[in-house]
Amino acid sequence: MFKPQSISVIIILAAAVALGPLSTDMYLPSLPGLTAVFDTTIDRVQVTLSVYLYGFAFAQLVYGPLADRFGRKPIMLGGLILFIFSSIGCVQSTTIDELIVFRFLQALGACGGQVLARTMVRDIHGPVNAAKALSMMGSIMALAPVIAPIIGGWMILWFEWTSTFIFLTIYGVLITILIVFKVPESLTAENRSSLNPWTILKNFGSLLKNPVFMGYTLSCSFIFSGLFAFLSGAPFVIIDYFGFPAEHSGIFYAIASCGFLTGTIIAQRIGSRVGINGVIKRGSLFAVVAGITMLIPALLNFHNLWLTALTQIIYMIGVGMIMPQAMAGALIPFPKITGTASSLLGFTQSVIAATTGMLVGHYHSGTPTTMAVTIALMGSLSLLCFVLLVKPSISKN
Repeated sequence: MFKPQSISVIIILAAAVALGPLSTDMYLPSLPGLTAVFDTTIDRVQVTLSVYLYGFAFAQLVYGPLADRFGRKPIMLGGLILFIFSSIGCVQSTTIDELIVFRFLQALGACGGQVLARTMVRDIHGPVNAAKALSMMGSIMALAPVIAPIIGGWMILWFEWTSTFIFLTIYGVLITILIVFKVPESLTAENRSSLNPWTILKNFGSLLKNPVFMGYTLSCSFIFSGLFAFLSGAPFVIIDYFGFPAEHSGIFYAIASCGFLTGTIIAQRIGSRVGINGVIKRGSLFAVVAGITMLIPALLNFHNLWLTALTQIIYMIGVGMIMPQAMAGALIPFPKITGTASSLLGFTQSVIAATTGMLVGHYHSGTPTTMAVTIALMGSLSLLCFVLLVKPSISKN
């Protein structure tokens, strides 16, 4: 068993969090092809992305309170087992409806890793070092979306689309083994809370009424929704509109993910000097500038593949700076209900992102315009929530 504060534990927890991006990014290059495989429409195929986030969202409301009562490790392991079996179900799917159902179940399992890994980081590293540890975990986790689309693109060239889910099954098994034998339980006995429904509702209510928590949560949710707008729209923009080969399309997601990695590294470097809010403010400027730079050419009906890629990289730098810091800011004040706070943050983030993804699919015009408008809007809303909710509350204190 590794020591709780060791880098090895952070790496394993980051690998558990990576189940989420791996489950979406790996099969992004195969999305356009699934319309032919299942004889269905683009918006129906995009439901397999959005339903994943909806499942992710609602499961988090359960994981948090359960983990606050029974501990992080057993609840995470239950989710991993569900993830493994639902990934096998995705492999066996013969219709788009079956794939949608198993994607929903896959999300129910995968979200345990994401919710409880960041909760365990807060347990282990405390309020002072949580932001730094989450940024470090984010940097490690960023390797997943860099590598996953490239692997996914080549896998659909060499094998069938089901190969991505076979990979995810094997990955889930390996993570489960590591959690069982190498990661200690992080919740102490004195911090375990009640499963009384009224207590849980009271905890959720206190979080919803807290402007600082909601400010960080909404800022994190909107910036992530801009990323999800890119994930939802880019396969059809890059492959269908610009005509880029599907097997090579993963390079664009990888390049964008390098922007996220850059953002997390910047956050680690300047975090001790400017603090959580200073990092978020600077990251928001990156995101807003990138969104506007992507939006203006799109509205002028000027579409360029490399300009789209460049502006998305800049946006992703903002995402990498904002998300770990906003998560830490939202969780730090609530040591006794960290799991509940983490689950509500994740629920809000997933619902907003899933709805955004469905709207991008519904209003997709065949050009990058819908995607560009959405990314610019999400970056602006992220900054607005931070300015209107977090900064006034911090100033009063």
